[in-house]
Amino acid sequence: MERVTDETQALDVGAKRPALARQRQTLILERVREEGAVRVADLVRALGVSDMTIRRDLELLHERGLIEKVHGGAASIEGSSLFEPGFTAKSTLMQTEKTLIAASAAALVTPGTAIAISAGTTTFALARRLTDIPGLTVLTNSVPVADVLYRDGRADQTVILSGGVRTPSDALVGPFAVEVIRSLHVDSVFMGTHGMDPRSGFTTPNILEAETNRALIEAGRRLIVLADHTKWGVIGISSVARLEDADTIISDSGLDAAACSQLASAVRRVLLVDVATDDVRTIQRGDSSSASPLEPRVDA
Repeated sequence: MERVTDETQALDVGAKRPALARQRQTLILERVREEGAVRVADLVRALGVSDMTIRRDLELLHERGLIEKVHGGAASIEGSSLFEPGFTAKSTLMQTEKTLIAASAAALVTPGTAIAISAGTTTFALARRLTDIPGLTVLTNSVPVADVLYRDGRADQTVILSGGVRTPSDALVGPFAVEVIRSLHVDSVFMGTHGMDPRSGFTTPNILEAETNRALIEAGRRLIVLADHTKWGVIGISSVARLEDADTIISDSGLDAAACSQLASAVRRVLLVDVATDDVRTIQRGDSSSASPLEPRVDA
C-alpha cells in the first residue's frame, strides 16, 4: 500500500512539473517584454530555481522564436508578433507625432458625451488634452489615462476605470475588465494600436488586451484609431478589429502613399497630421488620389 502511495505522489509531482515550467516561462516572457532584456542571475533569484533550469527555459523560448538568447541572459525580438515594450519605453517613441495625433483626436470630442479610451501612449496624450472638456464621461482600461483625468480633470467629469489584470503597457485586461466594459455604452471609442495591416487589421501582442479592446469597440457607436506611421505593417499575435471597423484613423505625414491609399479604401476618413507644419489633411473613403488640402490643426 505504501508503494502505491509513493507512486501516486510521484505521478502527481511529475504532472505538476510541466505546469510549473509553463508558469516560469510565462513570467520570463512577460519580464523580457516589459524590460527588453533579462539576466540569468536575476531570474534565478526572482524565481528561486537553479541556473540550469533557467537556461533550459530560455533555450526553449528561444527555439520557439519568442526571445533572443544573449550572453548571460535573453533579449526581446523587436518586430516579432509578441514584442510588447512597457509604457515608459513606448512613451519615448514618436513623441511629436503622438502629440499632434492626440490634438486632432481631442478636436473630435464633444462636451457632455461619453467616450471610451483604450490603453496606450498616444491615447494617454489624448487624455491629457481632455481635462478641460465639460461634462465628459470617460470609460477606460488604462491606468495612466484614469490617473491624469482623476488628477487634472474637471469636477464635472466622470471617469470609469474597468479594473482587471495589468499588462506591460499599463492596460487592465481579462474577464473582469471585459464584463465591466460590456455593461456600458459610449458615443465614441478612441483606440491606440500596436500595429495595423491590410490583411490582419488592428493587432496587439497581448491576447487578453485584444479581447478587452474588442469589448471597448462593441461598446461604442464609432471607432477612432490613433496610430502613428510606424504602426503600419506591424502585426501582433492577436487581431482586435478589421481596418473597415474604424470610422476614422488619425495618423501622421510619415505614412507613405501606398498605405494612405489602402487606408482610404477601407475607412470612412483618414486624418494625417503634418509633423512639420501641424496642418491636417483629410482623406475621405475612396478619395486617396484627390485628398483635401492641408488644413490648420484645431486644438481641443
